[in-house]
Amino acid sequence: MSDTLKRAAAERAAQLVTDGMRLGLGTGSTAVHFVAAIGERVRGGLKVVGVPTSEATREQALREGIPLTTLDETPDLDLTVDGADEIDSDLRLIKGGGGALLREKIVASASQRMIVIADGSKLVTKLGRYPLPIEVMPFGLTATERAIARLLDSLSMSGELRLRHAADGAPYVTDGGHFIIDAHLERIDKPNVLASTLNNIPGVVEHGLFLGLATGAILATADGLVELGQL
Repeated sequence: MSDTLKRAAAERAAQLVTDGMRLGLGTGSTAVHFVAAIGERVRGGLKVVGVPTSEATREQALREGIPLTTLDETPDLDLTVDGADEIDSDLRLIKGGGGALLREKIVASASQRMIVIADGSKLVTKLGRYPLPIEVMPFGLTATERAIARLLDSLSMSGELRLRHAADGAPYVTDGGHFIIDAHLERIDKPNVLASTLNNIPGVVEHGLFLGLATGAILATADGLVELGQL
């Protein structure tokens, strides 16, 4: 059922795309459906260019026949469509479960609009149930992790910090060559404060709190599509 819902949200988002658009192409299980839908429209004559947010998305877009560009060549995008691990009613997100949060945030920040597509289970009243991904430099990993723990303690937040591992047991490495620490916080009462203070820690490259970036969302539920914000 979940995959069917994700496809429904992706197909609705694909309807927002018009000729000549410069698109940010998201990463993850829901974004896969959006890229596939755009590929079908491109083969039918739609003229767009896309900036992929990960190597996996780039490879899929090439298979689909979607013309690609880069942010260096096309620094201003019309629309980014991406998934989310959590979203609240204020369109604040947790992203990064797929490991592409850094590129996803750069692309979203370069876009006039960001539309989130997800199944309805991703809508929460309070962010934090999903572990917060924090992308970090491999150099000085232990020192960075301790600094994150001290910060959380100063904010009266508690939760286990876990270094993400790949299937082979080695540390998971992002497309940018970094590691990810997943912070199991359960709830984030002040996401803006946490976001700004995490960015001050040397060794932290980026985090999965996407605040003020999403302009709208399409959530697929068993009762139909729910639209939030401005599409």
